[in-house]
Amino acid sequence: MTPPPEALRGRRVTHWSARLLAAELKISFATVARIWRKWDLQPWRVQTFKFSTDPELEAKVRDIVGLYLHPPEKAVVVCVDEKSQIQALNRTAPILPLRPGIPEKQTHDYVRHGTTTLFAAFDPITGTVLSQCKRRHRHQEFLDFLRHVDASVPKAFDVHLIVDNYATHKHPRVQRWLAARPRYHLHFTPTYSSWLNQVEIWFNIITQKAIRRGTFGSVKELVAKIESFIHRYNAQARPFSWTATPDSILEKIQRLCERISGTAH
Repeated sequence: MTPPPEALRGRRVTHWSARLLAAELKISFATVARIWRKWDLQPWRVQTFKFSTDPELEAKVRDIVGLYLHPPEKAVVVCVDEKSQIQALNRTAPILPLRPGIPEKQTHDYVRHGTTTLFAAFDPITGTVLSQCKRRHRHQEFLDFLRHVDASVPKAFDVHLIVDNYATHKHPRVQRWLAARPRYHLHFTPTYSSWLNQVEIWFNIITQKAIRRGTFGSVKELVAKIESFIHRYNAQARPFSWTATPDSILEKIQRLCERISGTAH
């Protein structure tokens, strides 16, 4: 769609509205709205994207997706990450419950009672989650969580860890701990591609269902809510249905690159 003319841009207009376009074309607002509905045009919406500049993009995509689609025998695959700075927020007035025609209401302002960091290891085969909540998210806490994972996986199994490029995951002490345990295999997602890590899908679930709209009088209460949710989740866990192949992912990236001139990969 052609952007608004300079005259409109001078009024700080960044995109067309149905009324602005109707005035420009000297047709009715209803006509513009009807055409936009027909062709599913929504100029008021915008989506963002981020390209990975990782020189090993293709190799890493094939490696990680290969673990999802063809998991190795006598091994456990775990998608590991941390959700940091989860705030224990308490509203300054009681929440008004849902009523017919009226959504649940809560005050805009809140009181902060502190934060916690949720460490999680998602098993893409069973759909279950190992977790720990900690005050901070340094390499020390990450190492402690790896020990928790290590104690939970039978010694006869190899462990394939899928992680992103956060500095904590590459800390020398973490690297030494892993090197001393040959059964561990580390798989890094490509840069800016944490969406390849299935634990991110699970983080979105717990955020939407247990954290975002919750009210917590303390960090202890927040942690208890998180642990309770995970206990119930694991009791009825199911794996995500991962169907994307490495080729389909790479082809989609290539199509996007072709739409954007001057993008180097």
